[in-house]
Order: sequence, then C-alpha cells, then structure tokens
Amino acid sequence: MKLKIAYWVLTGLFGLMMLASGSMYLSGAPQPVEGFRHLGYPDYFRILLGISKILGAVALLVPVVPRTLREWAYAGFTINLVAASVSHYASGDPTGQVVTPLVILGVLLTSHQLWHRVSQGAAEPQSAVRPAMG
Repeated sequence: MKLKIAYWVLTGLFGLMMLASGSMYLSGAPQPVEGFRHLGYPDYFRILLGISKILGAVALLVPVVPRTLREWAYAGFTINLVAASVSHYASGDPTGQVVTPLVILGVLLTSHQLWHRVSQGAAEPQSAVRPAMG
C-alpha cells in the first residue's frame, strides 16, 4: 500500500508539473516564447511540445490507459527532459537550468520504477502463505 501511495504522489506531482508546463507553452506567454527562442527552437516546436506534455501527463495520470501507451509516455518524457538539459547546457545557461530537468527526470524514473513494482504486485495472487521452493 505504501508503494502505491508513493507512486501516486510522485506521478501526481510530475503530471501536474507537465500539465502546467504544457499549458504555459500553449498559452503563448512571453516567458516560454522567449525561452524557446533563446534555445534556438522555432515557435512551432513550443506548440508541439506543449501538446505532447499534456497528452503524456494524461497518459500517466489516467489509470485505465493501456500499459504500452504509458510506457511511451515515460519514454517521451525521458527524451524531453534529457534534451532540455542538453539544450540549456549548449546555450550556456547557468548550472541550475541544466540540472533542473535532470532532477525532474529523477522523479520521473522513480515514478516509473514504482509503477512497475505496484503493477507487478497487483498481478500476483494475494496469498498469506507462499509455497516453499525446493
């Protein structure tokens, strides 16, 4: 039960961050527009990434999403966060901006591991007595 709570807390926080980030990208607010320009990306990439973040967050937050789609969401966010860190590094941004996506990646990877542990536990029969091997 503790694993399930930890999984949903981490995944919920991550999902909310991605929903907020994706919404901000789509809003056309000056900060993300200038941020993408600073990193050298065209404006349409901001829109594409905003939509992708929202769809990925929904895939992680909705329990009935098929396993394969959820794995793709985890993979997409991993690529996004590594690329964000590399982009900030290549643009000469301060260390904090380079490291922040990697810290968020740590949250994502922990969520992924917990998801596998929780879903494995749900698939195993709940028996108080385990058969002896031998």
